[in-house]
Amino acid sequence: MEETKEKLVFKCVAERLTLAITRILENMPGVVDVRFAEREPAEKRSLLSWEQKNSCILPEDLRDFYLTTDGFTLTWSVKLDDECVPLGCMTINSVGRLCPLLQPELLFSLPNAPSLADLDWEESSTQSGLPHVPVAPHFDARSRIFELDSCGGNGKVCLVYKNCTPGVVVQQSEIWFLDRSLCWHFLTATFTAYYRLMITHLGLPEWQYAYTPYGPSPQAKWASLYQPLTFSYELSQVDSAGDFFVNKLDPATAFKGKTKALPLPKKQPTQCSSGGASKGQGNTGRLSGVKR
Repeated sequence: MEETKEKLVFKCVAERLTLAITRILENMPGVVDVRFAEREPAEKRSLLSWEQKNSCILPEDLRDFYLTTDGFTLTWSVKLDDECVPLGCMTINSVGRLCPLLQPELLFSLPNAPSLADLDWEESSTQSGLPHVPVAPHFDARSRIFELDSCGGNGKVCLVYKNCTPGVVVQQSEIWFLDRSLCWHFLTATFTAYYRLMITHLGLPEWQYAYTPYGPSPQAKWASLYQPLTFSYELSQVDSAGDFFVNKLDPATAFKGKTKALPLPKKQPTQCSSGGASKGQGNTGRLSGVKR
């Protein structure tokens, strides 16, 4: 009886965490082997230790998430030609694996060895001048970056703290995506919004690339067959003021009956008719003379 109660409690907690996406996946045709890894909640002392070690305050929604479950892993497969093929994967690293993206320089590293900080540059002419575009993180000490998901080697979803000062604790954080070309792409301002995006996209391969200018690879686009309809738009459909280009339809003019113009009467050739008439009169005169 106790084991049955524990299973029911875990099932309720799993449905709340996954927003009942496991039930939706199990009812989808072709989807098999839906697995949700059960994890214990993180301890408060581990969260405090992480914050003290990294001089960063975890956002409240992420803290509540870790106090519910120390990490998140949900995978599912599809059946193709009587073979189970792994497809979807939703992952959020545990507190112990929430490591900095930029590891400190080792003592045995070469003094002139290149690092990610060498690839950082100012993009004042490209990004900072555009409206509604957040400033990208930096690979140097100005930003503190922590890996939330490795995305199967296709990039990294990161918890980013910007405008950092050495020795000063920071609180404001955002969620960014670092692609394989080391370019940053803004995802969400909060962890809760990112979590909903992950659930909405079902953890499909390279779903984060939907928020990049080039999109997912052709090999990953076929997986969109399993994705429900989501709201999306292209930047080309938005003007400089941030409004959508909408075709404005006026029913009064669009469905108004059009009066057809009457065809112009054809002009009769007057010269030809007069000539023909004169010739006809001459012939009748001749015939009348013959009869007489």
